[in-house]
Amino acid sequence: KMINYLKADATIPQTEGNIIISHICNDIGTWGKGFVMAISKRWKEPAKQYKQWYKEGEGFILGAVQFVAVEENVWVANIIGQHKIYKDENGNPPIRYEAVKEGLQQVAEYAQKINAKVQMPRIGCGLAGGSWDEIEKIIEETLLQKGIEVFVCDI
Repeated sequence: KMINYLKADATIPQTEGNIIISHICNDIGTWGKGFVMAISKRWKEPAKQYKQWYKEGEGFILGAVQFVAVEENVWVANIIGQHKIYKDENGNPPIRYEAVKEGLQQVAEYAQKINAKVQMPRIGCGLAGGSWDEIEKIIEETLLQKGIEVFVCDI
């Protein structure tokens, strides 16, 4: 399987059936810039549950995923794949590829369980400062390898 690239809004399901909209969150409990704003425009639950998860602290670590049902066939996967929100003292961006891989493995398992397709923006490449080439490899190793259809949306 290949990644399907679309000119579309990643918050709007681009195909039939069950869909998991995946995106990257930070590990410090802040929600307020980037793709999360588009999510919040459509649904209140993902931000609410992410903040609640952070507050409770249980399992809130890099690589963890929270699945939030937002519509009948649509889930949002809050993947904790970035450490803090700024470059560190060595100039490294906040993206943590290992955490993204761990998160997408969980998304792949969940997608198989509920027979879902996965849709996302170019995760980890905006504010998190990641490289799409790296992320694309991770998508191939996790989702595509399990035969899951993936849609990447660029507006």
